[in-house]
Amino acid sequence: MSSEALHSPSAQLFRYLFEQASLGIAVEDLEGKILLANPALCAMLGYEANELSQMNCSQFSNPEDSADDWTLFQQLRAGSIDHYSLEKRYVRKNGTRFWGRLNVSLLKASDGGTPLVFAFLEDITERKHSDEALSRMSRKLIRAQDEERSRIARDLHDDIGQRISLMAAELEQLQEDPSQTSRRAQELRNKARELSNDVQALSHDLHSAKLEYLGLGKAMRSWCREFSERQKMEVEFMSHDVPGAVPREISMCLIRVLQEGLHNAAKHSGVERMEVHLWGEAGVVQLVVRDSGKGFDLETALRGTGLGLTSMRERVRLVGGTIAIRSKPMSGNTIHVRIPLPQQDVSERAAV
Repeated sequence: MSSEALHSPSAQLFRYLFEQASLGIAVEDLEGKILLANPALCAMLGYEANELSQMNCSQFSNPEDSADDWTLFQQLRAGSIDHYSLEKRYVRKNGTRFWGRLNVSLLKASDGGTPLVFAFLEDITERKHSDEALSRMSRKLIRAQDEERSRIARDLHDDIGQRISLMAAELEQLQEDPSQTSRRAQELRNKARELSNDVQALSHDLHSAKLEYLGLGKAMRSWCREFSERQKMEVEFMSHDVPGAVPREISMCLIRVLQEGLHNAAKHSGVERMEVHLWGEAGVVQLVVRDSGKGFDLETALRGTGLGLTSMRERVRLVGGTIAIRSKPMSGNTIHVRIPLPQQDVSERAAV
């Protein structure tokens, strides 16, 4: 490079931004060897600039988080992508670790020379700690909510349900009385039985014992059948390759998403038929709840006062999954949940 190019306004501006940037910046070759490191990156990692210039970027990456980075870097080298970003942990010179958000871009030389790699690193440790604290709190709140629901379910089934059943039996005795009250007693008996059935259905919604005894797939099938009978809607349930032992928190998450999706459809969609599909593949379990009803505007719904969509998203996030909600006015709704399974559960599925 000529002396004029080195002292050009653009080169001076680059040098100034490179030196003053709060982000860590590294210029690397295609092997990941650091050619230049700015002061912010040196401060983050605890190395001097001359030390980093002798290192490869893999030397201060946390080994457990490096596989995805290496795969993407190889794609960058091959030219199949020109940039990528990810979050990963790094190891400082003193051995401590921190979380960083890495953005990597490939700069191709205009004169056909060797390309350079630019890596930008932001320390996001505080944000990660805040997210983790929020997740722990949210998990505790949801666990407390589920425990409360279980308690209410037991009270409804063991106390209120039995008392209503007793009332129905007493009204049956009144039916034998040939007086004027006989017709009224019959009506009250029918209403009491309907109320008893509704209370039992509510109990099942709050805490499904079938999940513990039947497993996820059969419990969902049973719940869909009961929902179909109560709401006078057709619910087509399909399942295949469902793991034999899905962790309870994942199962409960999927059950709650199913319940919320079907209840919303019964209230708002205007359809008489729903589709539910549950399956497992490649270390994940997936659930789709679909209708062809009125649909809704997703952004408007999220800004509203209802907690249904927000609750679904939070539950799925807490078990490490993803949820996609697709809906448009007059075009129906689709909820698609994808949750990775712990390795031991994948192996159990392969054995059954």
